[in-house]
Amino acid sequence: MKRLWGKGLFALLIKAASATALIAVASTASISAQAATMTEGLVQNYASAMKSAANSQNTNQVARLVSDDALISLSRKGKSTSLDKDAYLRLLQNSWNQTSNYRYDITVDNIVIAGSQAKANVTTNESWVKDGKNVSFVTTSRVTLALSTGNAVLLRAVSQVTID
Repeated sequence: MKRLWGKGLFALLIKAASATALIAVASTASISAQAATMTEGLVQNYASAMKSAANSQNTNQVARLVSDDALISLSRKGKSTSLDKDAYLRLLQNSWNQTSNYRYDITVDNIVIAGSQAKANVTTNESWVKDGKNVSFVTTSRVTLALSTGNAVLLRAVSQVTID
């Protein structure tokens, strides 16, 4: 009886140790996934995806590139406004609906990465035709991008808009 008890206890300890090891591995994988870091490549991927989404005038694609918590501050000629994600998407859609021949280009530089975020200088050049007239916007921004589901998304932007 003593011998059986010893084997049973030993087997129970091995099972418990195996379960503990499995939990430890799962916890480590979870922590590793949460501790992913931003990269310069993800920032460049963000810029490419935003260019594609804007040029195709696809608000759903743009929405995936903007955090639900985004705050976008725009200044022009001394006047400023701040937009959340929904207001930003409505502004884009309304602008696209009222214009033709829309073109968008984006450049990113001065990227500084800290953990799961990146700050960068972003310049966008937009042009379109409205009421038969060519219009061009140049927007210079300091943006914060955050890591979300393995991709960079816009979290904050402080922007200066110039109309040519």
